[in-house]
Amino acid sequence: MSQASPRPTPASPWFHPLGDCGLLVTLWDAIDENGFQAVRKCHYALTHPAIEGVQEIIPGYVTLTLLYDPIRLAYAQLVDGVKERLSQVERATLPPPQVITIPVAYGGEFGPDLEFVAAHNHLSPEEVVTIHASGHYPVYMLGFTPGFPYLGGLSEKIWTPRLKSPRTRVPAGSVGIANNQTGIYPVDSPGGWQIIGRTPLTLFNPLSDQPFLIQPGQCVSFEPITPDAFYRLKGEET
Repeated sequence: MSQASPRPTPASPWFHPLGDCGLLVTLWDAIDENGFQAVRKCHYALTHPAIEGVQEIIPGYVTLTLLYDPIRLAYAQLVDGVKERLSQVERATLPPPQVITIPVAYGGEFGPDLEFVAAHNHLSPEEVVTIHASGHYPVYMLGFTPGFPYLGGLSEKIWTPRLKSPRTRVPAGSVGIANNQTGIYPVDSPGGWQIIGRTPLTLFNPLSDQPFLIQPGQCVSFEPITPDAFYRLKGEET
């Protein structure tokens, strides 16, 4: 009988080819704080310094995807290089994640699902806001639409299922809850998350040298603001 493969870790990752120019490196087997820190450490190890021939490294929940130029770098050569870098990663010490504070107007026109989230969890809307705004949320990855941050760390007290029928349009800046995660819609798009508020900040600007306000490996905190403050900040953004 064959033995089960050991669980992936930064010291013993799993490697999977993606077509002829991609490498998927699996670093952990659960979406949790340990996985978040493993991805942070390994991303740093593979980018300081950069690996010649690697064009981009994309963090995921528990993975790193490396896109590389197969003319300049063979797959086996890349795997060997990654293994060498990661063999030292357990001894690496990183500074705490950068914290990005996101102002949010909760409820009303900004958060049409706040009342439902409160009722679902047997709380008042004010209690939901207090709980949500007191969290410290690691940015696991960006996905779905450009710059959409998938955030961990949501309190179990306000876990809420997705909408049964997604909306055809969710305004940019909307802050939502889906099961045990929270996130922010960077652009107008369809979506099925429970919307509890909205930020006036621009999360995605394709004309900027740094198009994404929020990056994987950072942490997000939310700051409640009034509707008047929302419109004032929105005017300053535009």
